[in-house]
Order: sequence, then structure tokens, then C-alpha cells
Amino acid sequence: MNAKLLSRLIESIMTSDSDSLMQIAETIIEEEKKNGHVRLAKQLDDIVISNKNKQPQETGRPSADNVISGGLTALPVSRRYNQTLATMIPREKLKHHMVLCPDLEKRFDQIEKEYAAKERLKKHNLKPRTKILLYGPPGCGKTLGAERLAWNLGLPLMKVKFDAMISSYFGESSANLRAIFESSMDQPCVLLLDECDFIAKSRTIGKDVGEIPRIVNMLLMLLDEYDAPGLLVATTNLEDALDKALFRRFDEVIEIARPTEKEILPLFKLTLSSFNVDKAINWDVIVEKVKGFSAANIVTVAENAAKISVLDGSGIVSQEYIERSIDEIKEY
Repeated sequence: MNAKLLSRLIESIMTSDSDSLMQIAETIIEEEKKNGHVRLAKQLDDIVISNKNKQPQETGRPSADNVISGGLTALPVSRRYNQTLATMIPREKLKHHMVLCPDLEKRFDQIEKEYAAKERLKKHNLKPRTKILLYGPPGCGKTLGAERLAWNLGLPLMKVKFDAMISSYFGESSANLRAIFESSMDQPCVLLLDECDFIAKSRTIGKDVGEIPRIVNMLLMLLDEYDAPGLLVATTNLEDALDKALFRRFDEVIEIARPTEKEILPLFKLTLSSFNVDKAINWDVIVEKVKGFSAANIVTVAENAAKISVLDGSGIVSQEYIERSIDEIKEY
């Protein structure tokens, strides 16, 4: 057993992290198979499955530990190791303040209005947009966009745990993905496939004939069948690498780009709204310095400048502090 795996094992034991222990067990079994120890791998696998079958819940069904407070249905779990396949974030813990250009604000607003009026639309045989794809560079607010939709619609956010969903066993990843979609049918929520690049890449890329192409095909089918009471939001950084068939499955495809000069200043002011800010700041200079920054980096600059003001005792965010924070971001 390698040092990294051993460290994970000890840490999981000390923290009683059953999900991590199951992942480690699966990793060990796979390593033994690769080393040609087929009989040992089979014995280990039988032990894991036998232990899981001793639990009172049925395979693939949620346990009491997975039930969400507030009366919500339990989370989906994997077929083999009973690991939770998603995390549920309640509405009150969601971030939702965004600074968007007017065009993007209208598009998000339209999605929210259609969802709120879905019963009226149904009377006219019309459906609201419920499958949304957000794409763009890292740090520009794709995940925040999903949280904003959930917040404004009064829904919790169900975020898929791709590390638990992907399995080396034939067909299990696809079955896990289906379990996630079926769970979203049980309760109104925003189902978030965050950074779904590695399961949604074009089927023409490379020569992978294993589990990933099967997951892509399953995802396409599930998107076609999607008729849950909430929304589905997928995000990706790699627009060009995605299977084009995937784009056609979404009702709305929105690019979340880096903030322009018009959004940069409002983003600073929103982040610093609870702090004292020096009125002498030359914002034109600041905006020029952060051109090309992602929204996440601009927020970090503002927060770091606020920290400096707190630590120096002045409590006032100055231009010097902001420029120092900009230089620190540029260094990495």
C-alpha cells in the first residue's frame, strides 16, 4: 500500500469517515486486480459487499443518515458502497448576490419568471426553461449562478459528487447517475452538475471505450427524459471540448464571461458594502488594473484589502490596500 493511500486510510479511521473508507477499499481492490492478485481482490470485494448487505436499508436506497432536515427526501446513494452521491445545500446557506451585465440579468430573470409561472404556462401547453448550461472561464460565477437561481426560486441546491459517482465497475457509474436524476424527481430542487467537463467531453475525443462514453450516453438520455419539479443546471469551463449533442439537450445555454469595466466597479462596491471605503479612491485606476480578472479574483482583491484595513486598525479600505492586493493576485 502506497504512503498516500495509507495516510488517507488512517485519517478516515480517525475521523470515522465511512464514505472515504469505502473509497479507499475500492481503490485497494482495484490495485490488487492490477497487480494480478485476482483471488485476493475477489475476497476483499466479497467482504465489502457482505458488510454492506448487513445494513438494514436496501442497496441503492437512502439510509437514515442521509435524510435531509426540513422534511426533504433523502439523498441518492451509490449501488455498491452506499455512498451519498450528492450534497444538499439548504436555501439559507446559498450565495446569491451577483453582478451581471444587463443582457445576462435579463436571461436569468426570464428563467426565474418562467419557473414561477410554470402552472400558467402549462395551461397553454408551454414549458418553462428547466435545463440550463452555464459555460465560461474559471472563477466567473457559474456555480454562483446556480446558487442565485436556487435562492430566487426558494429551492435547495443538490450538488452532484462526481468523485463518488464514478465507479470502475461496469455500468455502475451510469446507474449512479440515474439514481441522482431519480432523486431530483422526489423534491423540487436545483440539481447542479458542477464542472461536468470530464463526463461530458466529446465522444470523438481520444479512444476511450470504457465507462466515460457510457456515462455520456446515459447523461444525454437522462437530459432528454428530465421532467423534475425543479431545475437542472450544468456548468463547464471547456465549451469547445463538450459533445455538441449535449448543448442541444439544454433549454438555455449561457456564457458567463469575465466581468467588463461596467461590472468591475459594482462588484467591488458590493463586496465592500459592509466596510468603510476611502472616498478618495481613484476607481478608474483600480478598474484599469484588474481588467481581465475573473469575478472571483476581483472579490478576493476586495476582501484582502478589507482584511488589511482591519488588521492595521484603521478600518478604512484605501487605494493603497486595494493595489497591494491586486499585486498579490498577479504574483500567482
